[in-house]
Amino acid sequence: MFHNKLKITHSISKFYPHKKSILTIGTFDGVHLGHQKILKHLIKTSRDEGKQSVLLTFFPHPRMVLQKNSNIKLINTIEEKSQLLKKINLDELVIHPFDKAFSRLTALEFVREVLVKKFNISKLIIGYDHHFGKNREGNFEQLQEYGNMFSFEVEEISAKSLNDIAISSTKIRVALSEGNIQKANNYLGYNFSLSGKVVSGNNLGTKLGFPTANISIEESYKLIPKTGVYLVKSEINNTLFFGMMNIGNRPTIDGKHQTIEVNFFNLDKDLYDTTINVELLKFLRDEQKFESIDALKNQLKKDKQLAQSIIKEGY
Repeated sequence: MFHNKLKITHSISKFYPHKKSILTIGTFDGVHLGHQKILKHLIKTSRDEGKQSVLLTFFPHPRMVLQKNSNIKLINTIEEKSQLLKKINLDELVIHPFDKAFSRLTALEFVREVLVKKFNISKLIIGYDHHFGKNREGNFEQLQEYGNMFSFEVEEISAKSLNDIAISSTKIRVALSEGNIQKANNYLGYNFSLSGKVVSGNNLGTKLGFPTANISIEESYKLIPKTGVYLVKSEINNTLFFGMMNIGNRPTIDGKHQTIEVNFFNLDKDLYDTTINVELLKFLRDEQKFESIDALKNQLKKDKQLAQSIIKEGY
Protein backbone atom coordinates (compact mmCIF):
# COMPACT_ATOMS: atom_id res chain seq x y z
CA MET A 1 0.00 0.00 0.00
CA PHE A 2 1.39 3.40 -0.98
CA HIS A 3 1.37 6.07 1.68
CA ASN A 4 2.62 9.17 -0.01
CA LYS A 5 2.07 12.62 1.36
CA LEU A 6 -0.49 14.70 -0.50
CA LYS A 7 0.96 18.01 -1.63
CA ILE A 8 -1.60 20.83 -1.59
CA THR A 9 -1.10 23.98 -3.66
CA HIS A 10 -3.51 26.91 -3.37
CA SER A 11 -3.28 28.34 -6.88
CA ILE A 12 -2.41 27.17 -10.38
CA SER A 13 0.28 29.86 -10.55
CA LYS A 14 2.13 28.27 -7.61
CA PHE A 15 2.12 24.77 -9.06
CA TYR A 16 5.37 23.46 -10.56
CA PRO A 17 5.26 19.83 -11.75
CA HIS A 18 8.52 17.92 -11.40
CA LYS A 19 7.41 15.44 -14.05
CA LYS A 20 4.58 14.81 -16.51
CA SER A 21 1.19 14.67 -14.87
CA ILE A 22 -2.07 12.81 -15.29
CA LEU A 23 -4.85 15.15 -14.30
CA THR A 24 -8.53 15.20 -13.49
CA ILE A 25 -10.63 18.31 -12.94
CA GLY A 26 -13.76 18.95 -10.94
CA THR A 27 -15.31 20.32 -7.77
CA PHE A 28 -15.50 16.78 -6.29
CA ASP A 29 -17.87 17.93 -3.55
CA GLY A 30 -18.39 15.03 -1.18
CA VAL A 31 -15.50 12.97 -2.60
CA HIS A 32 -18.24 10.32 -2.91
CA LEU A 33 -17.99 6.78 -4.31
CA GLY A 34 -18.34 8.05 -7.90
CA HIS A 35 -15.49 10.53 -7.37
CA GLN A 36 -13.44 7.83 -5.64
CA LYS A 37 -13.82 5.61 -8.70
CA ILE A 38 -12.39 8.32 -10.99
CA LEU A 39 -9.58 9.11 -8.53
CA LYS A 40 -8.58 5.46 -8.03
CA HIS A 41 -8.36 5.09 -11.79
CA LEU A 42 -6.31 8.31 -12.03
CA ILE A 43 -3.90 7.13 -9.32
CA LYS A 44 -3.49 3.63 -10.78
CA THR A 45 -2.86 5.02 -14.28
CA SER A 46 -0.26 7.50 -13.01
CA ARG A 47 1.51 4.78 -10.98
CA ASP A 48 1.58 2.45 -14.01
CA GLU A 49 3.00 5.18 -16.22
CA GLY A 50 5.39 6.70 -13.68
CA LYS A 51 3.62 10.08 -13.75
CA GLN A 52 2.19 12.41 -11.09
CA SER A 53 -1.51 12.12 -10.20
CA VAL A 54 -3.07 15.57 -9.93
CA LEU A 55 -6.56 16.80 -9.06
CA LEU A 56 -7.41 20.36 -10.02
CA THR A 57 -10.35 21.62 -8.00
CA PHE A 58 -11.82 25.04 -7.35
CA PHE A 59 -12.87 27.14 -4.41
CA PRO A 60 -15.28 28.84 -4.15
CA HIS A 61 -17.58 26.45 -6.01
CA PRO A 62 -18.09 27.87 -9.55
CA ARG A 63 -21.83 28.12 -8.96
CA MET A 64 -21.23 30.47 -6.01
CA VAL A 65 -19.37 32.81 -8.35
CA LEU A 66 -21.33 32.50 -11.60
CA GLN A 67 -24.92 32.31 -10.33
CA LYS A 68 -25.85 35.50 -8.52
CA ASN A 69 -28.45 33.98 -6.24
CA SER A 70 -26.93 30.55 -5.88
CA ASN A 71 -27.26 29.50 -2.28
CA ILE A 72 -25.62 26.14 -2.92
CA LYS A 73 -24.41 24.48 0.26
CA LEU A 74 -21.50 22.05 0.08
CA ILE A 75 -21.11 18.57 1.53
CA ASN A 76 -17.50 19.26 2.53
CA THR A 77 -15.66 22.34 3.63
CA ILE A 78 -12.40 22.81 1.74
CA GLU A 79 -10.51 21.49 4.81
CA GLU A 80 -12.72 18.38 5.03
CA LYS A 81 -12.24 17.73 1.32
CA SER A 82 -8.46 18.00 1.68
CA GLN A 83 -8.52 15.53 4.60
CA LEU A 84 -10.57 13.02 2.57
CA LEU A 85 -8.20 13.31 -0.39
CA LYS A 86 -5.19 12.73 1.88
CA LYS A 87 -6.49 9.22 2.53
CA ILE A 88 -6.46 8.07 -1.07
CA ASN A 89 -2.80 8.43 -2.08
CA LEU A 90 -3.20 11.22 -4.59
CA ASP A 91 0.11 13.02 -5.31
CA GLU A 92 -1.01 16.60 -5.85
CA LEU A 93 -4.12 18.62 -5.05
CA VAL A 94 -4.37 22.07 -6.59
CA ILE A 95 -7.15 24.25 -5.15
CA HIS A 96 -7.57 27.21 -7.47
CA PRO A 97 -9.44 30.34 -6.37
CA PHE A 98 -12.34 30.42 -8.84
CA ASP A 99 -13.34 33.88 -10.00
CA LYS A 100 -15.03 35.65 -12.91
CA ALA A 101 -11.74 36.20 -14.75
CA PHE A 102 -10.90 32.51 -14.64
CA SER A 103 -14.41 31.63 -15.87
CA ARG A 104 -13.81 33.77 -18.98
CA LEU A 105 -10.91 31.65 -20.26
CA THR A 106 -11.95 30.00 -23.52
CA ALA A 107 -11.58 26.24 -23.82
CA LEU A 108 -8.47 26.71 -25.95
CA GLU A 109 -6.88 29.18 -23.51
CA PHE A 110 -7.62 26.86 -20.60
CA VAL A 111 -6.04 23.87 -22.37
CA ARG A 112 -3.00 25.74 -23.67
CA GLU A 113 -2.23 28.05 -20.72
CA VAL A 114 -3.33 25.84 -17.82
CA LEU A 115 -3.26 22.17 -18.77
CA VAL A 116 -0.29 22.21 -21.12
CA LYS A 117 1.91 25.03 -19.82
CA LYS A 118 1.24 24.80 -16.10
CA PHE A 119 0.39 21.15 -15.51
CA ASN A 120 2.53 19.57 -18.24
CA ILE A 121 -0.12 16.89 -18.72
CA SER A 122 0.38 13.66 -20.59
CA LYS A 123 -3.21 12.56 -20.00
CA LEU A 124 -6.48 14.11 -18.89
CA ILE A 125 -9.09 11.85 -17.28
CA ILE A 126 -12.60 13.23 -17.06
CA GLY A 127 -16.04 12.02 -16.07
CA TYR A 128 -18.54 11.80 -18.92
CA ASP A 129 -20.51 14.96 -19.75
CA HIS A 130 -17.64 17.15 -18.55
CA HIS A 131 -17.77 20.72 -19.90
CA PHE A 132 -15.25 23.44 -19.27
CA GLY A 133 -14.12 26.86 -20.39
CA LYS A 134 -16.16 30.00 -21.01
CA ASN A 135 -19.92 29.21 -21.17
CA ARG A 136 -18.99 25.52 -20.75
CA GLU A 137 -18.12 25.45 -24.45
CA GLY A 138 -15.45 22.74 -24.17
CA ASN A 139 -16.53 19.10 -24.37
CA PHE A 140 -14.92 15.69 -24.82
CA GLU A 141 -14.65 15.90 -28.65
CA GLN A 142 -13.01 19.30 -28.44
CA LEU A 143 -10.61 18.08 -25.77
CA GLN A 144 -9.56 15.24 -28.05
CA GLU A 145 -8.78 17.75 -30.81
CA TYR A 146 -6.70 19.80 -28.38
CA GLY A 147 -5.04 16.59 -27.22
CA ASN A 148 -3.89 15.91 -30.79
CA MET A 149 -2.76 19.53 -31.13
CA PHE A 150 -0.75 19.60 -27.87
CA SER A 151 0.09 15.88 -27.66
CA PHE A 152 -1.76 14.65 -24.59
CA GLU A 153 -4.30 11.85 -24.28
CA VAL A 154 -7.88 12.31 -23.15
CA GLU A 155 -9.75 9.53 -21.42
CA GLU A 156 -13.40 9.72 -20.53
CA ILE A 157 -14.81 7.58 -17.72
CA SER A 158 -17.89 6.12 -19.36
CA ALA A 159 -21.42 6.91 -18.25
CA LYS A 160 -21.95 3.21 -17.74
CA SER A 161 -19.13 2.73 -15.25
CA LEU A 162 -20.37 5.71 -13.23
CA ASN A 163 -24.07 4.94 -13.69
CA ASP A 164 -23.52 1.54 -12.16
CA ILE A 165 -23.22 3.41 -8.88
CA ALA A 166 -25.59 6.25 -9.93
CA ILE A 167 -24.29 8.74 -7.39
CA SER A 168 -24.13 12.50 -7.59
CA SER A 169 -23.29 15.30 -5.15
CA THR A 170 -26.79 16.67 -5.81
CA LYS A 171 -28.45 13.41 -4.74
CA ILE A 172 -26.39 13.44 -1.55
CA ARG A 173 -27.31 17.06 -0.80
CA VAL A 174 -30.99 16.18 -1.23
CA ALA A 175 -30.68 13.12 1.05
CA LEU A 176 -29.03 15.24 3.76
CA SER A 177 -31.63 17.99 3.54
CA GLU A 178 -34.32 15.32 3.96
CA GLY A 179 -32.54 13.82 6.99
CA ASN A 180 -31.85 10.61 5.07
CA ILE A 181 -28.43 10.25 6.60
CA GLN A 182 -27.94 6.55 5.93
CA LYS A 183 -28.58 7.00 2.21
CA ALA A 184 -26.11 9.92 2.12
CA ASN A 185 -23.48 7.88 3.99
CA ASN A 186 -23.94 4.92 1.62
CA TYR A 187 -23.37 7.21 -1.37
CA LEU A 188 -20.37 8.89 0.25
CA GLY A 189 -18.69 5.66 1.32
CA TYR A 190 -18.01 7.27 4.74
CA ASN A 191 -20.06 9.08 7.39
CA PHE A 192 -21.10 12.67 6.70
CA SER A 193 -19.71 14.90 9.43
CA LEU A 194 -19.89 18.38 10.91
CA SER A 195 -16.73 20.00 12.29
CA GLY A 196 -16.58 23.05 14.46
CA LYS A 197 -15.46 24.68 17.65
CA VAL A 198 -17.33 24.01 20.90
CA VAL A 199 -18.71 27.34 22.16
CA SER A 200 -20.59 28.25 25.30
CA GLY A 201 -24.36 27.82 25.23
CA ASN A 202 -27.07 28.65 27.76
CA ASN A 203 -26.39 25.55 29.88
CA LEU A 204 -29.99 24.37 29.59
CA GLY A 205 -28.77 20.86 28.71
CA THR A 206 -26.78 20.67 31.93
CA LYS A 207 -29.84 21.73 33.95
CA LEU A 208 -31.85 18.98 32.23
CA GLY A 209 -29.21 16.38 33.00
CA PHE A 210 -28.08 16.24 29.36
CA PRO A 211 -25.02 18.50 29.10
CA THR A 212 -24.33 19.43 25.50
CA ALA A 213 -21.41 20.63 23.44
CA ASN A 214 -22.60 23.54 21.28
CA ILE A 215 -20.84 23.43 17.95
CA SER A 216 -20.21 26.56 15.94
CA ILE A 217 -19.56 25.98 12.24
CA GLU A 218 -17.60 28.82 10.70
CA GLU A 219 -18.09 28.00 7.04
CA SER A 220 -21.42 29.48 6.00
CA TYR A 221 -21.38 27.38 2.81
CA LYS A 222 -21.33 24.05 4.70
CA LEU A 223 -24.52 22.06 4.27
CA ILE A 224 -26.34 21.50 7.57
CA PRO A 225 -28.77 18.56 7.36
CA LYS A 226 -32.46 18.72 8.18
CA THR A 227 -33.35 19.85 11.71
CA GLY A 228 -33.96 17.06 14.19
CA VAL A 229 -32.19 14.61 16.46
CA TYR A 230 -29.42 12.34 15.18
CA LEU A 231 -27.34 9.48 16.53
CA VAL A 232 -23.70 10.56 16.20
CA LYS A 233 -20.18 9.51 17.10
CA SER A 234 -16.95 11.40 17.59
CA GLU A 235 -13.35 10.58 18.27
CA ILE A 236 -12.08 12.74 21.11
CA ASN A 237 -8.49 12.30 22.34
CA ASN A 238 -8.29 8.96 20.48
CA THR A 239 -11.41 7.61 22.23
CA LEU A 240 -14.70 6.94 20.47
CA PHE A 241 -17.82 8.47 22.02
CA PHE A 242 -21.40 8.07 20.86
CA GLY A 243 -24.04 10.68 21.48
CA MET A 244 -27.16 12.36 20.18
CA MET A 245 -27.15 15.63 18.33
CA ASN A 246 -29.92 18.16 17.99
CA ILE A 247 -29.93 20.45 14.98
CA GLY A 248 -32.61 23.08 15.38
CA ASN A 249 -34.03 26.19 16.96
CA ARG A 250 -34.97 24.77 20.38
CA PRO A 251 -38.68 25.70 20.08
CA THR A 252 -39.52 24.60 23.63
CA ILE A 253 -37.50 27.51 25.01
CA ASP A 254 -38.45 29.88 22.15
CA GLY A 255 -35.05 29.61 20.51
CA LYS A 256 -34.67 32.01 17.61
CA HIS A 257 -31.56 30.85 15.78
CA GLN A 258 -30.26 27.47 14.73
CA THR A 259 -27.99 25.61 17.10
CA ILE A 260 -26.10 22.34 16.81
CA GLU A 261 -25.76 20.60 20.17
CA VAL A 262 -24.33 17.20 21.01
CA ASN A 263 -24.93 15.25 24.19
CA PHE A 264 -22.14 12.68 24.37
CA PHE A 265 -22.84 9.53 26.39
CA ASN A 266 -20.20 8.61 29.01
CA LEU A 267 -18.07 11.69 28.39
CA ASP A 268 -17.22 13.66 31.47
CA LYS A 269 -15.00 16.34 30.05
CA ASP A 270 -15.34 20.02 29.26
CA LEU A 271 -14.87 20.36 25.50
CA TYR A 272 -15.20 24.15 25.50
CA ASP A 273 -12.97 25.82 22.91
CA THR A 274 -11.83 22.56 21.29
CA THR A 275 -12.61 21.72 17.67
CA ILE A 276 -14.45 18.45 17.18
CA ASN A 277 -15.61 16.42 14.22
CA VAL A 278 -19.00 14.75 14.64
CA GLU A 279 -20.07 11.89 12.34
CA LEU A 280 -23.81 11.51 11.73
CA LEU A 281 -25.07 7.92 11.80
CA LYS A 282 -28.85 7.91 11.94
CA PHE A 283 -31.81 10.30 12.05
CA LEU A 284 -33.81 9.65 15.23
CA ARG A 285 -36.72 12.11 15.09
CA ASP A 286 -37.91 15.54 13.97
CA GLU A 287 -37.52 18.54 16.24
CA GLN A 288 -40.62 19.09 18.37
CA LYS A 289 -42.00 21.78 20.61
CA PHE A 290 -42.84 20.35 24.03
CA GLU A 291 -45.48 21.62 26.46
CA SER A 292 -42.98 21.91 29.26
CA ILE A 293 -39.34 21.49 30.17
CA ASP A 294 -40.31 18.23 31.94
CA ALA A 295 -41.87 16.87 28.76
CA LEU A 296 -38.67 17.73 26.89
CA LYS A 297 -36.61 15.99 29.57
CA ASN A 298 -38.71 12.83 29.26
CA GLN A 299 -38.30 12.84 25.50
CA LEU A 300 -34.52 13.21 25.83
CA LYS A 301 -34.47 10.11 28.06
CA LYS A 302 -36.39 8.20 25.36
CA ASP A 303 -34.04 9.52 22.66
CA LYS A 304 -31.05 8.31 24.65
CA GLN A 305 -32.58 4.85 25.15
CA LEU A 306 -33.35 4.59 21.44
CA ALA A 307 -29.84 5.73 20.52
CA GLN A 308 -28.23 3.23 22.87
CA SER A 309 -30.32 0.34 21.56
CA ILE A 310 -29.30 1.26 17.97
CA ILE A 311 -25.62 1.33 19.05
CA LYS A 312 -26.03 -2.15 20.62
CA GLU A 313 -27.41 -3.47 17.33
CA GLY A 314 -24.34 -2.09 15.56
CA TYR A 315 -26.34 0.82 14.06
